[in-house]
Amino acid sequence: MNVSGIDFEAVFRALPAPVALLTTDLVYADVNDVFLGTTGRRREDLVGRYLFDAFPDNPGDPEATGMRNLEASLRRVAATGERDAMALQRYDVEDPARPGVWEERYWSPVNTPVFDRDGKVVLLLHRVEEVTELIRARDRSDAAGDESRARVLEAELYSRASELQELNEQLRRAHAREHEVALSLQAAMLPVPGPLGDRRAAVRYLPAVSALNVCGDWYDLAELSGGRLAVAVGDVVGHGLAAAGVMGQLRSALSAASRVAEGPAQALEVLGLYARSVTGAESATAFLAVVDWNANTVTYSSAGHLPAALLHEDGSVQFLDAATDPPLGARPEHVARPETTTAFTEGAVLVLYTDGLVERRHEDIDTGLRRLAGSLASHHGADPEALADAVLADLVPAGGATDDTALIVIGL
Repeated sequence: MNVSGIDFEAVFRALPAPVALLTTDLVYADVNDVFLGTTGRRREDLVGRYLFDAFPDNPGDPEATGMRNLEASLRRVAATGERDAMALQRYDVEDPARPGVWEERYWSPVNTPVFDRDGKVVLLLHRVEEVTELIRARDRSDAAGDESRARVLEAELYSRASELQELNEQLRRAHAREHEVALSLQAAMLPVPGPLGDRRAAVRYLPAVSALNVCGDWYDLAELSGGRLAVAVGDVVGHGLAAAGVMGQLRSALSAASRVAEGPAQALEVLGLYARSVTGAESATAFLAVVDWNANTVTYSSAGHLPAALLHEDGSVQFLDAATDPPLGARPEHVARPETTTAFTEGAVLVLYTDGLVERRHEDIDTGLRRLAGSLASHHGADPEALADAVLADLVPAGGATDDTALIVIGL
């Protein structure tokens, strides 16, 4: 592949460490020259072959676990999309010139996922460093009379490893507690939608699957005078308790402003001025719409947020992007925000959401918006509750989203 003048295939082959590319089925897709030299194999011996057909376990060593450990690591990386630096492994290699003769070898492997544009793991980058000579040197040192010193060093290493393992466990528990507290805080601050008369609405909130990624997404619904409804979504930059706290302040401020402002633009102007006094609120985004059922209109304004979608009665989808402005607090001076109004007919549906629904790693945002429009159109005619469930089923990855997702569906 050649991007911006860079020949990535040449870069791969020139890497100084032994590196192989594997499919998620653990078949060799490519290897660099250093990998061939280290393993004593030819390219045609490896490319297109299953990893453990090319390098089986030593049949003369029934206690060999290196290949099983490697397989478990690679399949875990393929399933989770998370890099894995393995502990030191022993797995012997058969001498290609002497079939049946196995050489004792020691390796330090690192396995890394490679994603496609949709954020799906499609390849595994397997890098190994051979440390056989280091192990043999240690053994020779032991044989020369340094066994006691080596044992002391080994004991110290085990001790340090145990301490590190305990620290990692403490950190994991701390992140888990923060995750639980942040979720509880979010749940306490996000409103439970009340009855809207004969109007139909559905709200969904899905926390991120990672304990490190509890975010500041929020939503709000407020009934206004004159048979109108204010509906908003927003997103705070950052993660954890701090983001959840900022989220609560901004949601409450906008909920109050939307009840007294002349329209969505003025409410977001007030929120923007308030955000300048809230640490962590910089560059937060928000979208506010006011539905007027008497006039059959939606008036809206956006502060850097993704556009709401209007699913018309005929199944067409319109993104409300005609009144978009920078995020809250992004401008050094106060400037009036834009606002626009669009009409709808009875039977239409208004959909507001946060970026966790449509954004994916290595993918342009327009791709996610097209995916949302396709899902809405394919489920045209469903009531808000069924439509909300269908959209989440279509758009949220099977393993869960890596970012919080808020979704509001209003039947018009």
